[in-house]
Amino acid sequence: MKLPVVSAREVIKALSKIGYYIERQKGSHISLAHPLLKTVTIPNHKEIKKGMLKRILNDAELTIQEFRKLLKR
Repeated sequence: MKLPVVSAREVIKALSKIGYYIERQKGSHISLAHPLLKTVTIPNHKEIKKGMLKRILNDAELTIQEFRKLLKR
């Protein structure tokens, strides 16, 4: 399945549905924390590049299908 083209805002919104919250922001990087999972850093861009999105999903322990479902909710 292909990775969707998403903005930082959309990624943050999707990850917040599974318990992530904004911990801090330094420059254009936003750190999201989760009580049980790894901290994820997201660049605050209008379009997240595919490689970066893949790394974010791996850190959040999400598959592409799970991420797409979170985007649709």
